[in-house]
Amino acid sequence: MTSLRAAVSAALVAFLVLCGPWLSAQSPTDLAGVWTINRQLSQFPKEVGFSASFLPTEPPAGGDRAGQRRGVQSETQEGASRVRFLTDEVRLPPDRLTIDVTPALVTITPDPGAPRTVQPGRRDQEVKIGPITAITNASWEASRLTIAYDTGGGRVIRYAYSAGQSPTTLIVDVEFIDGRGVGDRVRRVYEKAPTASPPSTSAAPRDVAPPPATFPASSPSASTPTDQRPDAALKGLNRLGVVVEGLGADAARCGLKQEALEAAVTKRLMDAGFRVVRDSDDDTYLYVNINTVTASAALCVSRYDVTLYSHATAQLTHTAATVLVQVELLHKGGLTGGAPGVHADGVLKSVLEYVDQFSTRVRDANK
Repeated sequence: MTSLRAAVSAALVAFLVLCGPWLSAQSPTDLAGVWTINRQLSQFPKEVGFSASFLPTEPPAGGDRAGQRRGVQSETQEGASRVRFLTDEVRLPPDRLTIDVTPALVTITPDPGAPRTVQPGRRDQEVKIGPITAITNASWEASRLTIAYDTGGGRVIRYAYSAGQSPTTLIVDVEFIDGRGVGDRVRRVYEKAPTASPPSTSAAPRDVAPPPATFPASSPSASTPTDQRPDAALKGLNRLGVVVEGLGADAARCGLKQEALEAAVTKRLMDAGFRVVRDSDDDTYLYVNINTVTASAALCVSRYDVTLYSHATAQLTHTAATVLVQVELLHKGGLTGGAPGVHADGVLKSVLEYVDQFSTRVRDANK
């Protein structure tokens, strides 16, 4: 009986090994695409991460204590950087995710953030993610993709990507796991971004009117041609509002002040020729959102997003009448970290660079 069980077990293992490539080829591709976060349905806990220190403070007894101390210090610094980077990604999730799925590889590109490519089924894969290298273990579990990032010291940050009840919804579950089991958990919900229309292949740009059946006779779009030229939505733009949000207590400790940031952005826009309207519900406005966390007393990390929004009335495919919708014209975002004394200057510099890029695109659209 024992030999029979052993034979059956060996056969089962061989079957799984031989069928591995076939199973990978059957991995679902419904996770592929570009996804945007739904902030109303997502969780944003104030504190998330490992609850206890994971770093050794003393070298082991005996031997070359100075050499051991240097080795532990080097390993400690590398491990601390890895944990901070991966934890900050959870605290400050990206607005967008681009997921590319092939039978062998999966590439996830957050925006903002650093891309990473994993090979489901491969054990202990070294993956370069921006400034760090992490050991990962990825696997397909039916239609669910799991990626576990080993942060060292027996601690793991595990992501699970799965399709929601609707094929246009992506669920991202994150768990912090240590020797005591699963700790903090957070769920983010993403929605599939609309697919952009392919560019025109004609030699010169031209106005294209939508099919008459697309709009009711009472809609102004039925008789107005659609301008499909690049940045056509920016043409004629010379007036903007400015909204700055997201700066909390951690941002203040890191030197970021809302009044100073708003004044700097306003001045840069006015220097570029825009009329900046204050304290008004302007249809088109520049929205600056900054979320800052203090990873330690000596390290500030900020996620910053600069978005040019407008509003318009449109008839959607599921509405009988026109509705007011918010339109994202331009967007840029990034993530930066630094000491409290210099952090604010770095964030301001990056934000103003995005403002300059937006101004250039508006100016080019109006030539």
